[in-house]
Amino acid sequence: MEQLTELSYALDTFYFLICGAFVMWMAAGFSMLEAGLVRAKNTTEILTKNVALFAIACTMYMLCGYNIMYPAEAVNSIWPGISFLIEGDHSVADVLASKGDTYYSSMADFFFQVVFVATAMSIVSGAVAERMKLWAFLVFSVVMTGFIYPVQGYWKWGAGFLDQLGFLDFAGSGVVHLCGATAALAGVMLLGARKGKYGANGEIYPIPGCNMPLATLGMFILWMGWFGFNGGSQLAIHGIENANAVALIFVNTNAAAAAGVISALLTAHLLFGKADLSMSLNGALAGLVAITAEPLTPTPLLAAIIGAIAGVIVVFSIIGFDKLKIDDPVGALSVHGVVGIWGLLAVCLSNDDSTLTAQLIGIVTIFAFVFISSFIAWYVIKVVMGIRVTEEEEYQGVDFSECGMEAYPEFTNSGSGK
Repeated sequence: MEQLTELSYALDTFYFLICGAFVMWMAAGFSMLEAGLVRAKNTTEILTKNVALFAIACTMYMLCGYNIMYPAEAVNSIWPGISFLIEGDHSVADVLASKGDTYYSSMADFFFQVVFVATAMSIVSGAVAERMKLWAFLVFSVVMTGFIYPVQGYWKWGAGFLDQLGFLDFAGSGVVHLCGATAALAGVMLLGARKGKYGANGEIYPIPGCNMPLATLGMFILWMGWFGFNGGSQLAIHGIENANAVALIFVNTNAAAAAGVISALLTAHLLFGKADLSMSLNGALAGLVAITAEPLTPTPLLAAIIGAIAGVIVVFSIIGFDKLKIDDPVGALSVHGVVGIWGLLAVCLSNDDSTLTAQLIGIVTIFAFVFISSFIAWYVIKVVMGIRVTEEEEYQGVDFSECGMEAYPEFTNSGSGK
C-alpha cells in the first residue's frame, strides 16, 4: 500500500511539473505573438518586457504572492492576509499518513501556479505595447504579480468567498485571463492610443505587424502550451477517472481552438471580403480562453460550439474597441477579457453545479477589484515616473514605407517628420 501511495504521489507530481513546463513555454508563445504583431522597431522592447515580466512574476510569487493566494490560515474569506516566502515540501511520513489525500508535491503546485501568474501579466504586455515606458511596466508587474493577482486568485482558488458562493472557473478564464485583460484595460485608458492610430474625424489607420510568420508561430506555441494550462488543472492523473478526465480536457481544448479559428476566419471574410490572418490567430486564442473556464464537463461538440462563438465574438470585439478608440495592438482585451467573460458564462451550458448568478458575481467582482486596484497603481506610477514614452521616442525608427504616410497624420502634419 505504501509503495502504491508513493508511486501515485510521484506520478501526479511529475504530471504537474510537466504541465507547468508546458505553461511556462507559453511565455515564448506570447513573446513571439506580440513581437510579430508590433512594428519591427519595437520588437526588442516587447521581447525585453516578456523576459523581464516572467522573471518578476516568478520572484514576487515566491516572495509573497503564493502565500497570499493560498494562505496557511486566512484572516477571512475576503482578505487572506500576508506572509512571505514559500515553505518546505511534504515529508515522506506526512504523505504516507495522509493515505492518498496528499498526492503531489507542494513545490510542484507552486511551480504550476507561478507560471499562471506570468501568463496573466503577459496579457498586459501586448495591450500596452509600442508606447509604454519599459520601467513603468516593470514596476506595475511587481504590484500585479505580487498582490493584485494573488488576492483575486485567493477568492476563487484559495477557497475565498467566490468559491464559497459557487463561482466556477476550472483553469482561469476569469482568475487569469479576465484579470490580465482588466489590468491591461486600466493601463490602456491612462496611456492612450498610439500616435497616428486614430484620426480626428473617427478614422482608424491600420498599423500592421512586422512579422506574421512569427505571430503564427507564437499562436501555435500558445495552443500547445494550453494543453498543460487546462490539463494540469485537473491536478491529478492517477487512476482511470483522472486519466479519462485529462484526455477529455485535451480533446475539448483542441476542439474549441480549432472551431475558434474557423469561425473567426469566416466572420472576417464576411465583414472584410477576404481572409484575415490576425483575426484567425486571435480566433484560436479566443477558443482556448473560452473553454478554459470549463474544459471537463462539455462534450467535444459543445466545446467546439463554445469555441466557435468565441471566434465570432473576438472579431466584433476587436472592431468595437477600435471604434471606441481603445488601442490594443494585439487584441488582448478582446481575446482574454471579452471572451474570458463568455467562457465563464458558458460554464452554465454543461456544468450542473454552476449558476448564472454565481458566475455573474464572479465576473463583476474580478473586473471591479482588478480594474480599480490596477487603475490606482497605474495612476501612481504615471504621477511618479510617467508611463508613456515621448513622442520623439514613439516615432523614432518608424518605417513609413510599410504603412504609407497617411497612417501617421499627426506626425506628418506636425512638420517633425522632415
